[in-house]
This record gives sequence, C-alpha cells and structure tokens, in this order.
Amino acid sequence: MFGARSCAHGLLRMPRMLRVLLVGVGVGVGVVAMATACGGALHSGKDPQSVLRSYARALEDGRADDAYRLLSDEARRGISLEAFRRMVKDDPEAVKEIGRALERPTAPPIVTATVVSPSGQELHLVLEDGSWRVDASSIELYAQDTPRHAIQGFLRAVERKRYDVVMRYVPDAHKEGLDPGKLKAAWEGHDKDEIQQVVAAVKQALPTATIEETGERAAMPYGAGTMQLVREHGLWKIENFD
Repeated sequence: MFGARSCAHGLLRMPRMLRVLLVGVGVGVGVVAMATACGGALHSGKDPQSVLRSYARALEDGRADDAYRLLSDEARRGISLEAFRRMVKDDPEAVKEIGRALERPTAPPIVTATVVSPSGQELHLVLEDGSWRVDASSIELYAQDTPRHAIQGFLRAVERKRYDVVMRYVPDAHKEGLDPGKLKAAWEGHDKDEIQQVVAAVKQALPTATIEETGERAAMPYGAGTMQLVREHGLWKIENFD
C-alpha cells in the first residue's frame, strides 16, 4: 500500500453476543462513557455510577427488560429486545458474572460526549464539575488512538502533503526503504490520480462508515474498497486500502 499503493482477556473469550452486555452501556476498559448511553437517566438525576449499578443488578437478577431499557439507542438498534432476552436466558451464569464484574469498576466513571461534523471530524467533550469541556484529544490533528482518528489524521496529512506525518501511519513491516521523499514521488507522480480517487472515496464514506475492530486489526469499507488498519505499540496505522 505504501510502496506502489502500498477488554480484557476474559471479555475476548466471551461469545460475541455477550459483549453487547458491556458495549451497550458504553463500558470499556475502566471507563464508562455514559453521556449518550444513559439518555434520560442522567436527566432524572442519576449519576453514571448509579446507572451502571442498576444495569449490573438487572443482569445479575436476570431482569433482561430492565437491563435493555438502560441500553443506548444505538445499542438497541443493533439488538432487539427479544434477542437480548434470549441472550440473557441462554447463558445466565455468564451474564451474572458480567453483572458482578460491572459492580466492581476499576476507576471512577468518566462522562463523555462525541459530536461528529458533516465531514466526519469528531469533537470529544468531557463533563467536569457540571460543565462540558473540550477533551485534549480534540486538538490532536494527527491522532492514532482509535481507527477513526487514525483515518482522519491520515487523510489530513495526505491532503496537506505532509508526507513526514504520513510516515507515522505506515506499519513497521512497510517502512523498509521508504521515506517521505519516495512517498511524495509516487503519490504526486504516477500514482497521483489513483491516490486522489481513494482519498476522496474514503473521505466521503468516513462520516457514516462502520469501522469493525477485531483485536489489533480494524477495517472500514468505502466505495468499492476496504481500508485495513493495524495497531502497533498502541497506535493505529493504515495497513492497506484496496
């Protein structure tokens, strides 16, 4: 791609459907993103810990309907109430264990919100002392902490012809014999039209695209192709687009 065109362990072992129990309320590794996940719960005066505790207890008690009501709109669009009920019923012991784990958070909850611009640019906010403030990640032009941020930064670097920055997004396996000068020669030379078409297609798809993450890899479909990403040393990089 750069030449010619060149969470926990236990969670990963769970059946895919069971992960919905965690992801649906925004539970990540030590962080609870409850700004949109809890919806009216926050407006009714409940703090994130209370909502998480209610959700955990509903799972422990097998009260699928009560737990489902605490899922975000996005999570409910991804799984129906009937499917959620079956999931809780089919593996009650695993569901109870998830509930017990959620009642033992490893860090205080963090309330966040994400605003997406028409171009697909994400702006992250954090609720601090009752006021919303812009998160530090929103001022990083070339972030690589998430696949979406990596794609945004990559596109920005390509459009600005910052090939020194583009090199940050090159996986280690593709870096041998490559430097910003060679990238510029290829992408502004014989590969120029093809690169421009790909960049335009990715940029158009990004605002509404679903990015699938599997371990250290991620993929985002665009047009007739798919952008492949890989995480190295905690940073997401662009492995290929075809």
